[in-house]
Amino acid sequence: MPLPTVILPGYLAGAVPYREMECGLQALGYPAAIVPLRRRDWLPTLGGRSMLPILRQLDQTVQQVMRETGSEAINLVGHSAGGWICRIYLGEVPYDIHPSDAGQDCLWKAHPRVKTLVTLGTPHVSQERWTQRNLDFVKNHYPGAFHETVRYICVAGKSAYGRRSLGNWFTYSSYEMTCGEGGCWGDGVTPIAAAHLAGAENLVLEDVWHSPRPGRSWYGSTHALASWAAYLA
Repeated sequence: MPLPTVILPGYLAGAVPYREMECGLQALGYPAAIVPLRRRDWLPTLGGRSMLPILRQLDQTVQQVMRETGSEAINLVGHSAGGWICRIYLGEVPYDIHPSDAGQDCLWKAHPRVKTLVTLGTPHVSQERWTQRNLDFVKNHYPGAFHETVRYICVAGKSAYGRRSLGNWFTYSSYEMTCGEGGCWGDGVTPIAAAHLAGAENLVLEDVWHSPRPGRSWYGSTHALASWAAYLA
């Protein structure tokens, strides 16, 4: 039987938009559960502050899923910022880089119980000043596909080319703030170059957008999901 999979939503997202992804995985035979976040759960993290509240909920969900299934290992799927937050969760260095973390339990060492980490449209690098402290922690302590026992699958969508035009300005600016180059391909939010990691199995999915919207395919849509779900341990 496939291992259970825990889904961590992206920044400022609640669990509800990920029901499509959860149901799609289950239909393919992969037991799945979403970290039950609400949008307001992200409020303490605004402005580049600590992701500790999200990491705690991730760990609670992982522990619950392992108890309920009796499994000794899981897979993780992180969408957008959820991908690099999962990389913090895997590691062995205390995540105590914010004043609010002082005296808190900031270490999970989850990599022995995670077989596969799938990141979907995750900006693994960024030049945004409000994300640099967190992302620098990940980059400096866990560069690339860091843990040898974990299979890293990094998925990028290729649906929008960044251009300096009125209707494309958000995409261009988002790419530029992430990787320093606006004129490139990505999923409308994260450029392909930022969504991949050295040493990982890096995938590019054509016509896949960053977030769920009516009439658009995204990482949780049926055909896109089938492409990366096949890599789950």
